[in-house]
Amino acid sequence: MREIIFYKRENGRVPVAEFLKELPPKLRAKVAELFDKVEKSDLYFNMPHSRYMEDDIYEFRIQFASDIARVFYFFFHKDKIILTNGFVKKTQKTPPREIERAKEYKKDYERSN
Repeated sequence: MREIIFYKRENGRVPVAEFLKELPPKLRAKVAELFDKVEKSDLYFNMPHSRYMEDDIYEFRIQFASDIARVFYFFFHKDKIILTNGFVKKTQKTPPREIERAKEYKKDYERSN
């Protein structure tokens, strides 16, 4: 089994939790459903649920109606999935600043754990 962990910044803020609170309730429920499946499964998720981005950063892809959410994550010691940040997709291309933010959070997490 895997464990999903929300990355926590030094100042106590949890970026992905803040993002999830802002989602519409039905989309937030779809996200929670996917996370539950991921924790209970030993399978690695691929498209359309997950996709490798770069530098060991992946994204979960969640859609409800016309709303599309992306949540970045990385693996830590193979059985831990660290969720870093998320955004609502409005264009075809993933904003580079969101990927860079995920990379920064990954470096910070690895440095402190």
